[in-house]
Amino acid sequence: MIELKALSMCYPLEKDTVTVLSGIDLTIGQGESVAVVGPSGSGKTTLLLLLAGLERASEGAILMDGVQLSELDVDAMADLRRDRLGIIFQSFHLIPSLSALGNVALPLEIAGRRDARQRAREILEKVDLGHREKHYPSQLSGGEQQRVAIARALVHAPALLLADEPTGNLDQQTGDKVGDLLFDLHTDVGATLIMATHDQDMARRCDRVLYMDNGTLVEQQYDAVSG
Repeated sequence: MIELKALSMCYPLEKDTVTVLSGIDLTIGQGESVAVVGPSGSGKTTLLLLLAGLERASEGAILMDGVQLSELDVDAMADLRRDRLGIIFQSFHLIPSLSALGNVALPLEIAGRRDARQRAREILEKVDLGHREKHYPSQLSGGEQQRVAIARALVHAPALLLADEPTGNLDQQTGDKVGDLLFDLHTDVGATLIMATHDQDMARRCDRVLYMDNGTLVEQQYDAVSG
């Protein structure tokens, strides 16, 4: 489903250039769950931003089902995100003026789906928040906000789910519950899951673990995280 070819990302810094990602080659199959681990600043979040089309690579290519993302214009990339991608941010990124139901229904409403509210209610029930659908983000706990964010990312049954430290702002108990939910729903919708995480337990639950260091993919290992 996903193929990265010699992917690199550089940023200009005054008279110098900072290399964030360097020459990454990678193939990820449909339905895989993949954890990207490594120290802070190693390039994990940048990799997710590139996969989401929120940044453009300096060199190399990203192909999704054979389509090269760099060849898509802004509108086409927005359509791809709307139709095929689900994105979960560490800081939730819920809209404060919308209820839980409104936040989850929003992607479908933008797409013109007449069943947006019905579908949003169904997935809020799956994340055990049906009774909180009228509450606003400020009225929800951190764990509840993250569950709303997960529901919003999965409401349109995306082919690819990107998660950036999905339990990073949560306590251990809440994080474990959110992790259970994330993997259950990932399985339900059949989405490919790519997750940047520092949480070793979350990484171990993935089919595959990728290690990044200084913008380079230095090791690939299945079914375990060492160290």
